[in-house]
Amino acid sequence: MVWRRHKKKLIALAALVLLVPGAHVAVRLTTAISPPLLAAPPATTMAPAEARREEQGISRVGTSYVRMRGGVREVYLEGDPETIGDHHARLLRDRMIANETDLWSDFSRAVPFAPARALLMDLGRVRYRHVDRGVPDAYLRELGAEAAAFAPEPLSATMPTYHRLLFLHALYDIALSFEHSPLIGCSSFALAPERTGNHHALLARAFDFEAGDAFDRDKAVFFVRGTGKIPFASVAWPGLIGVMSGMNLEGVTIVVHGGRAREPRTSGLPVVYSLRQVLERAHDTDEAIAVLREQSVMVSHIVMVTDARGHTAVVERAPGEPAILRTVDDPQRVALTNHFESALKDDPRNESVREHTSTLARRARLDEMLSAVEPGAGNVQGMLRMLRDHQCAEHAGHAEQASGPCPLGDRRTIDALIATHGIVADATDRVLWVSAGPHLSGRFVRFDLRTIFAEGHDPARDTEAETLPEDPILLDGRYESGREHAGISTFRKEGRAP
Repeated sequence: MVWRRHKKKLIALAALVLLVPGAHVAVRLTTAISPPLLAAPPATTMAPAEARREEQGISRVGTSYVRMRGGVREVYLEGDPETIGDHHARLLRDRMIANETDLWSDFSRAVPFAPARALLMDLGRVRYRHVDRGVPDAYLRELGAEAAAFAPEPLSATMPTYHRLLFLHALYDIALSFEHSPLIGCSSFALAPERTGNHHALLARAFDFEAGDAFDRDKAVFFVRGTGKIPFASVAWPGLIGVMSGMNLEGVTIVVHGGRAREPRTSGLPVVYSLRQVLERAHDTDEAIAVLREQSVMVSHIVMVTDARGHTAVVERAPGEPAILRTVDDPQRVALTNHFESALKDDPRNESVREHTSTLARRARLDEMLSAVEPGAGNVQGMLRMLRDHQCAEHAGHAEQASGPCPLGDRRTIDALIATHGIVADATDRVLWVSAGPHLSGRFVRFDLRTIFAEGHDPARDTEAETLPEDPILLDGRYESGREHAGISTFRKEGRAP
């Protein structure tokens, strides 16, 4: 009787029940991204136990290695793309699994309804099904070798290994395509040699990416010597050999900030590969600008680059637009937050960033501090003090962001106790100081590119880690209260994200 009365409705319901999983299967089948053919490196023919060896706290595969240095993971990789990818996974497989597991757990907490997570994943697969088309073949082969050495791994059910690793390397671009991105909150500044005591070019940045504590506590500093490429260093995390903050052996130092302008695109060169390409090719800032101008980007962002001579430039980029070299009022003291100031400044998305985020307040505070740096007064310690600054600007730059009491963890400050990593770079000396965590409050560890990339360098003989001390707030109880105040995630409307 029920069948006769509701025959059409029941058939429609049955069709819907079958259609949803059918569509899910169809998406997986039609959006798969296959790895490229590889020229397998010799290491891939060996069993993992034979390929990897442990010596004096250093794990080695061939000439590559990983070790802990002052609380920060140091990773050295060299060779052709296949060798670099293979060694990367063999050395860091356990950490890659642990960090990615944390990332998926955060995703599950943010979207607790499993069918909704599946739908979001399917939409992402469809939207970014051609994301590999803008990536150079050498990087795809490196990822392919990394995926081959990484398998079998427990996360392949979510997405095949190579496809997932490719998406993770485009995570910056995918995140910035969302309105409430966790990447609209970085602060950087540079001093030219005329402003420093040793006449070196200095740059500092806070990378405020609130995507899970693992990105802070388990960061890695990669030192990569690709065949025929300029060796470079990048501050990232296990699994990602791209650049968000980095330096090459020529002293070119580069960082990226999220911004808002024009419509995001689903293909092009992902940001982390864009900056890596700069470091592998550029000998100075002019060459870096030329490389940036060649590239087609997926999302809007702002790049700061300096070189060993202290020539600093800010380049604004957006999909479908030529790269724009920003006019800098004071080339000796340059500040950058998250808003465009050149031809893209009137884009409604940029106006929203200016109005609804802390970018103007942070820029005003950076300008205040930099204006106080007299000729010959700047140094690494002073750069770190500014990077850890917890004060609000006297004049925030926007009526809705007027200055006032500024507790620890306030999003208008340079150090809101949320940074995934921080660096102080001496571009002239080819030295990176990297935060060990938590956030910017822990020690900063010194990494000397000239030493690490020197011919015949043996990390076993380079055991002493030089560090800069913790922020005093970490030792007197203020850090905990500041973190509590900073606890609102930028995934929500409050805080830095628009």
